[in-house]
Amino acid sequence: MAFEELKAGIALILEEIEKRPDDRHVLQEELREKISEMRSLGMEVPKDLLRLEEQLEQDDADDMYDNMPV
Repeated sequence: MAFEELKAGIALILEEIEKRPDDRHVLQEELREKISEMRSLGMEVPKDLLRLEEQLEQDDADDMYDNMPV
């Protein structure tokens, strides 16, 4: 798959995350798969996507404690 196709797929996933925040976790996994695919093909992952991936991981870690009783 060409870089531009992967980039377009990532853009669509980002749009869906904005439209369907309740499905964010499923869409985040799709995004991680696309980024992983870029890496496996030896493509350089744009820095903004790397920052986004880090932010998503941090958000997941933060969400893990949202339902913890205090």
